Amino acid sequence: MDAVVARDLSKVYGKEKMIAVNRVSFSVKPGELFGLIGPDGAGKTSIFRMLTTLLLPDGGTGTVAGFDIVKDYRSIRNTVGYMPGKFSLYPDLTVEENLNFFATVFGTTIRENYHLIKDIYSQIERFKDRRAGKLSGGMKQKLALCCALIHKPTVLFLDEPTTGVDPVSRKEFWEMLKRLKQEGITIVVSTPYMDEATLCDRIALIQTGKILSIDTPENIVNSYSDLLYAVKASSMFSLLKNLKTYENTIDSYAFGEYAHASFSGVTDSLKVRNHLQAVGLEEVEIHEVRPTIEDCFIKLLKD
Repeated sequence: MDAVVARDLSKVYGKEKMIAVNRVSFSVKPGELFGLIGPDGAGKTSIFRMLTTLLLPDGGTGTVAGFDIVKDYRSIRNTVGYMPGKFSLYPDLTVEENLNFFATVFGTTIRENYHLIKDIYSQIERFKDRRAGKLSGGMKQKLALCCALIHKPTVLFLDEPTTGVDPVSRKEFWEMLKRLKQEGITIVVSTPYMDEATLCDRIALIQTGKILSIDTPENIVNSYSDLLYAVKASSMFSLLKNLKTYENTIDSYAFGEYAHASFSGVTDSLKVRNHLQAVGLEEVEIHEVRPTIEDCFIKLLKD
């Protein structure tokens, strides 16, 4: 039995009936680390809130740990852990008081499930008497994860857990998730950071409430059908302008200090270089690169 199943889940908001989630379907296997990858406004939070019984769906069905997300909401709330994107613990309570409170709510103790949070809590234990509202962003996330784990959930939902967190804390957080996965906990995580997609077992790319693709990160990258080139020149503005007007260009866009571009037919990088130099660009570099998840996402949006 799948740990999480969404079938044609839909959600609309307001009198205008704006579609936030549009017939989304996916499943998550027990013990899997599954990523919902997409930018802000893609529908990730609405999906999480429906699966954790905080929102009623306007269409479709879903199950978590075998329980129906509408009929069995009490059972789901007892078996899942949910960490919302916005820090939602009690800022006036200390670290230890917050953790004790959530353990008590679920009828357990810190001692009973300490093995689950030990690696995480040990990093913030020296601040146990500090009010939660006074913690740094990374420390807040670690405390929130401890509170979501203290009742030993079978499924853990993490909504953009590393947004606004420094790169070191982001890396530490994902290392924690790998260790939790070894405990047999199913983890469903959402993130706008495309580089984090490669850390998941499988991912669903989502935009404007629709799933674009679901597969392993490796398979999604391997499905990229065109040769991709990284191009650099003295002026990014002129480079992008001239790549778009080049007759063989399929697509081009800025990607860090380079432009990424794909071309129709058999591409001769020397011809592209000559074209760019002929229109006045200097310091032209061009070489083939392996696509990233972000390149695949951009291509799916335009297909």
